[in-house]
Amino acid sequence: MTKILTGGVGKTEAANAVKELGLDGVEVTVSSDMDAAMKLRAGQADYYLGTCHTGAGASLGVLVGLMGQPACHTFGRSVPTEEEVEALLADGKKVFGFSMDQIDTVAPLIARAAARRAA
Repeated sequence: MTKILTGGVGKTEAANAVKELGLDGVEVTVSSDMDAAMKLRAGQADYYLGTCHTGAGASLGVLVGLMGQPACHTFGRSVPTEEEVEALLADGKKVFGFSMDQIDTVAPLIARAAARRAA
């Protein structure tokens, strides 16, 4: 089971975008950034999708501080390709930040890639 936590300003919207995919083996939960960091560190969750207005600082601030920069990546306002997401997951990234206006594109892209990795 792949466990994805969502946080930030658009945490509910990000969770809904993942839930709507109906991916087998993927569980998504709305979370706070502090709770997400603790669950990720304890192995109780696999990924975190953080959102804010710009997709830069606020989407991942706490997570970068508690998880370390090597576990985190922000897309900002850009939309990654499937290959970029796959490469980041292969590199061990678990925490992703992006802007609210990209939720409908980026959250499903990451969730699908995470589900493929777990299969």
